[in-house]
Amino acid sequence: MAGNIFYWLALSLIPGIGSVLFRRLLDRFGTPEAVFRAPAKELLKIEGLGAKVTGEIQKGPSEKAVKRELSLLEKVGGKIMTFQDSDYPKRLKEIYDPPALLYMRGELKSRDELAIALVGSRKTSPYGRWFTEKIGQDLARHGITIVSGMARGIDSVAHQGALQGGGRTIAVLGCGIDVIYPSENRNLFYQIIEQGAVLSEFPMGTPPEGGHFPRRNRIISGLSIGVVIVQASSESGSLITAGYALEQGREVFAVPGNVGAEGSRGTNRLIKEGAKLVESTEDILEEILPSWEKEKEVISQTPIPDLDGEEKLLYHLLGDTPLHIDALIRESQLDPGRVSSLLLNLELKGLICQWPGKCFSKKM
Repeated sequence: MAGNIFYWLALSLIPGIGSVLFRRLLDRFGTPEAVFRAPAKELLKIEGLGAKVTGEIQKGPSEKAVKRELSLLEKVGGKIMTFQDSDYPKRLKEIYDPPALLYMRGELKSRDELAIALVGSRKTSPYGRWFTEKIGQDLARHGITIVSGMARGIDSVAHQGALQGGGRTIAVLGCGIDVIYPSENRNLFYQIIEQGAVLSEFPMGTPPEGGHFPRRNRIISGLSIGVVIVQASSESGSLITAGYALEQGREVFAVPGNVGAEGSRGTNRLIKEGAKLVESTEDILEEILPSWEKEKEVISQTPIPDLDGEEKLLYHLLGDTPLHIDALIRESQLDPGRVSSLLLNLELKGLICQWPGKCFSKKM
């Protein structure tokens, strides 16, 4: 877990600090702990950070709120991943506004990098349910993780199809990971935990309010190589997911429906606008598998730096987001002078960058 989770949680629980503002604060100060120590005049230089939120930060971290959050998390056997943790989903980290924190029940695995989002309307037809279940099963049997939102309708059937296919599935919630919504999905919820993961960026106990669901959709698409829309009306929330997918450079697929039927207007419009038409699972596989193989080839050809033990330790502690030298000293448990020397060596080798305020990141 990156840094001190106490400060990560404390900063995330301050009203008005969303994912974009959290990232700007990290970029400037390196760690959440350093944010709380920063003078008001420095905080106010951050774009989008007003006097009210600055005042809340200046009050310092709320120990009571953090302890409550950790207690609730422990009760359900959950965990928290921070943006700087090595197990934070790589694909999600690349979007414009990745969550600073992800609450999780279950487990994420490296194979989940090959994931497809399968979403659609809450109001479904027998055909839509049948086709969704079939696609979910087929993709799961090809080793592809199914990502969806565990909502009524297409989302729930997508998860069920993946489970029936013996594969993995990830549910992204618009509420806390200790809140089961809809309530009739209780059994499905625990099956997903056993055979995948339940994720949320919302604090424990957060109710399923309407405004949360459009926001969680960026995480659904962000975790995935592509997004398949099965059934969608002209106002369906799944079209928001498709919009995020396009912004994030993901593939968008749509299943055609009956002309004139309200539940088909959204998907048919997506096809008109350039989404790939899906008549079978093969239509999805032939599009994503070549790009996945190419992506794996690029990763495998990336040279691994030849480093000694302590250099390697520091190098692996760093990521894309600048990290303050104090955090590196704390995480590595090396002497401050030794850390400074090692960082200089890594910088001279062209492997890392130094940022203002004694912050460091890997060189991309």
